[in-house]
Amino acid sequence: MSTVDRLRAAGCVFAEDEAALLHEAATSPEHLEELVTQRVSGLPLEHVVGWAEFCGQRITITKGVFVPRHRTELLVDLATDLNPATVVDLCCGSGAVGAVLQHRLPKATVYAADIDPVAVACARKNLTNVFEGDLFDALPTHLRGHIDVVVANVPYVPTDDIQFMPTEARDYEARVALDGGADGLEVMRRVAAQAADWLRPGGHLMSETSARQAAAALAAFSAAGFEAKLVTSEDATAVTGVKPA
Repeated sequence: MSTVDRLRAAGCVFAEDEAALLHEAATSPEHLEELVTQRVSGLPLEHVVGWAEFCGQRITITKGVFVPRHRTELLVDLATDLNPATVVDLCCGSGAVGAVLQHRLPKATVYAADIDPVAVACARKNLTNVFEGDLFDALPTHLRGHIDVVVANVPYVPTDDIQFMPTEARDYEARVALDGGADGLEVMRRVAAQAADWLRPGGHLMSETSARQAAAALAAFSAAGFEAKLVTSEDATAVTGVKPA
């Protein structure tokens, strides 16, 4: 049975494309067999080949780390348009957002942070200035009050909804990268409550959310003192806030 047929039989919708990537990644016939076996068993393609395409860049992805979604590119575009000098990629996972922003904004200083040590180790393969810890507690104290933009792709799946997620996410990505608490917004509220102390006056906080959570996310930003608004694209929703001057 060919690689394409094996992938198709395992339920891979884009079997031909995935087969090409697996063949590209393989260093020998034996290695190819190992990769195909991993993929057929359910391991996400990005974890198998070791990278994900995000905003036109290849981002290193290691097993257990959240795979960046294309919908998050909206946050990257919003941050890019602001042309900030200092950026923080909070809840960074693989560091995909920070890595792309560093590429797009070579004069900017980009920092990243995550609470998951596995994610931090992965992010350090993609960019420098990566710190481990709980939200803003991970960051160097000299940044307090001086950050231009915080991009916080927080976990926002309600705890009870994780069981309904695709197997690739539910079984192979860290739960801490998915679980947003009872209504999915617990981490976002914490970020919003803390962010004003770290942003400069006029600085921006932005975070991805879902359409059904948009009103509550907007309220969370407003309650934390931000001038907040929603931004939508074809397949994504983001809430952004400006710290009053």
